[in-house]
Amino acid sequence: MESLIFLGILAGVCLIAYILGIRDQHIIEKALVAKLKKEFGNAPGRVYKEDDLDHLNGYYRRHQKENQIDDITWNDLNMDGVFARMNYCLSASGEEYLYYLLRTPSTKDDFDDFEKKVDYFQNNDEDRRKLQIIFAKIGRRIRHSIYDYLDYLDNVDGFSNTKHFIMIGLIALAAIGCFINFKIGFVVLVALVVTNIISYFKVKNEIEPYLVTYNYIIKVIYSVQLFEKVKIAAIEPELMGLQESAKKFNSFLRGSSILMSPTRNNSSGNPLDLLVDYIRMALHLDIIKFNQMYKEIMANKEHLDKIITIIGKMETEIAVACYRESVKDHFVIPKFDETVGYEAKGITHPLIEGCIENDVNTKKGLLITGSNASGKSTYLKSCAINAILAQTIHTVLGKEYRAPFFRIFSSMALTDDIFEGDSYYIVEIKSIKRILDAAKKEGAKVLCFVDEVLRGTNTIERIAASTEILKSFAGSNVLCFAATHDIELTSLLSDKFDLCHFEGHVSNNDVHFDYLVKEGPATNRNAISLLGLLGYDENIVDNAQNLANKFLTTGHWD
Repeated sequence: MESLIFLGILAGVCLIAYILGIRDQHIIEKALVAKLKKEFGNAPGRVYKEDDLDHLNGYYRRHQKENQIDDITWNDLNMDGVFARMNYCLSASGEEYLYYLLRTPSTKDDFDDFEKKVDYFQNNDEDRRKLQIIFAKIGRRIRHSIYDYLDYLDNVDGFSNTKHFIMIGLIALAAIGCFINFKIGFVVLVALVVTNIISYFKVKNEIEPYLVTYNYIIKVIYSVQLFEKVKIAAIEPELMGLQESAKKFNSFLRGSSILMSPTRNNSSGNPLDLLVDYIRMALHLDIIKFNQMYKEIMANKEHLDKIITIIGKMETEIAVACYRESVKDHFVIPKFDETVGYEAKGITHPLIEGCIENDVNTKKGLLITGSNASGKSTYLKSCAINAILAQTIHTVLGKEYRAPFFRIFSSMALTDDIFEGDSYYIVEIKSIKRILDAAKKEGAKVLCFVDEVLRGTNTIERIAASTEILKSFAGSNVLCFAATHDIELTSLLSDKFDLCHFEGHVSNNDVHFDYLVKEGPATNRNAISLLGLLGYDENIVDNAQNLANKFLTTGHWD
């Protein structure tokens, strides 16, 4: 009777714990839904920790293609910041695919399915949130990409269960031997168990780093069942693909709790958990399961990649829907036309709140002049980023956009390479050379952005070399946007480039910029005036201005 009462109490405690677990999960989901409703239409409020995005480029590195955005261009344009602005993803798979997409501009107009999905998610709140709850369950708490571990596991040899099965066989024989000769059998049994436990901790330490990845893979595969339950017709083709690939991992999931149990080696004194832990250690059950799971992963890497790709693509489409809602009435769907140059109206920079709208219309390329801080660099970056967004997420921050498909490069925010021993000038000419080399290859037209051409050398050689480099761009398969302080280039290149400028005015002890692009070369200079505005000695300012005026009149420095 007492045993029945004890079992009844134990069963009751387990039932209460189960109910409380369901309740807690319901509370978490309810809070997430409220958060998603509140934040839809706003910029992401996420604050990133130092290692939050260490996994980010895993999918991208595994899926290298021609004409992806290279590291120089990505860093020049602060595309990490652009990514963060549109990262509404709740799973690591979604984050990695969004990053990959932003680095992989399309060179053909194949956005029909993408547009249907993004439009659906933007206008069907309940279905969008159902999927976001599933993505949240998959989670993004993973230090390194799954692909980082797969790359490493490709070169690992020794995840074999043979030795473990041999030890289990010996332990079984020793146990049987106890019935024949208890004394000898027991001594041998203890020796084998102790040996196995000692070796267990060595092997356990080797596999421990991979358990986070295994856990993430399990979540990804289990999520397929959750996607099936939501029954959203718009993602039916994706669900079929997920189901087909998930079947390959049935044996991977079977018995995975042996390895992934939260009480593994952390039983907190519970007698049953202690017993299970000692059995694991003595027989290497979790190590055997780890090795079996490893073989399943290696045998089905393509199917795992397919699952991650489908899940990542779906969440990226939701992220783009959320981003478009946050810039509602300030974005346009791009139009691709191989007969034009670069035509856009009202484009802005995605990371500048209240950014001044500007237009672009050129077939030859642009040579941009103007004073410091007048808006040249921001204009270049706005044009470059929107060209990337047009060919990746099919979204442009502006009122109109029409252009062909481009291969996009930049040479802007360069620094000395202390590790290679290269000066700024060497880094700069190497950066520009890669664009010239790209132009010689077959493919879409190159669109490049160069800020302050060859700023790393003296004036005479800079103007001479810049002129020839920009002429080379104009004469090849390149549409170049270049900003410069060298007004001489406007006369040397007026037949090769369209000219435009930004300007600022110094008045009332202040400098004023309207940040609007204007046709033609810059006509006013304010660098010397700014010296006076910032408190430089009057003699320095006046003498500098006289010297500049004299050179402009005579062509000689005195």
